[in-house]
Formats: sequence, structure tokens, C-alpha cells
Amino acid sequence: MPMNAHYALTEPLREAVDTLSQQGPVLVEFGAPWCPHCLSAQRLLETAFDGGHPDVRHIKVEDGKGQALGRSFKVKLWPTLIFMKGGQEVARLVRPTSADEVRRALLAIDGPAG
Repeated sequence: MPMNAHYALTEPLREAVDTLSQQGPVLVEFGAPWCPHCLSAQRLLETAFDGGHPDVRHIKVEDGKGQALGRSFKVKLWPTLIFMKGGQEVARLVRPTSADEVRRALLAIDGPAG
């Protein structure tokens, strides 16, 4: 599955995200389309996904005050990237600054790209 460029129209339930991550690797991205930090992170994500990771399901969630999914993950700043596998959080990046740190987190849930 390639990187997802669009925010979900509806926020998924936490149970659904946990179940998806039991079925395969999941990256949950919390942010907002108007957030400058989130916009900057898109280039990093594109670069990190460029080498593969077709099995990673990328879910973009527009977060905000009172959004249940973001609160369940204790999201404080955007973007927050949650890397999940086996129903568990494996890695978390808050306001990533390099494609390499995103790539390393992808490897933690998906192994070598390709």
C-alpha cells in the first residue's frame, strides 16, 4: 500500500486501528491539512515510503480537540506518527525532522523494504 496523501473522511475507532495492526503493519498519522509542521512532514514520509513498504497501511487522521482516537493515543503535537504492529505501538515520532527517522520506524514494523 503506498503512502496515503488524504485525511480520512471519518475518524476510525481505536478498536478498528488495533485490529488492523494485528493483521499487518499500520502507520497512523495525526495532524491537520493546514498545519505547517504536518505539511513539512509529507516530504519526509514520501521519501521514506519511496523505497517500498507496500504492506504498511497508512491512515491519516485529522486530529483536533475532543477527537477520541487522538486522545486514546495521547497525541499532544502534530504531526504525530504512530507505528503499529501486532496490535501494539512499536514506535512514535512527533514532528519528525528527517526521512531517515521515518524510514527506521517503518523498518521496525515492516522489515526491509522491497
